[in-house]
Amino acid sequence: MNEKEILYTFGQRLKQVRTKAKLTQAELAEKVDMSPNFIGMVERGERNTKLANVYKLIYALDISLEEFFKGM
Repeated sequence: MNEKEILYTFGQRLKQVRTKAKLTQAELAEKVDMSPNFIGMVERGERNTKLANVYKLIYALDISLEEFFKGM
């Protein structure tokens, strides 16, 4: 997998888990102190994000890191 494919796959998984949690991009962004625009860009695979943000996003979605990445 190249970097573009990894970012896209991560973003799609993030969107899947977010929608299952019944959160909008804006609601998730507020929980993690990020902009809704940034969340959208990550979900579309347009932006890379640092590990600390990955952790904050997954924690805010109330899912374990293992469970999140298992779904990828």
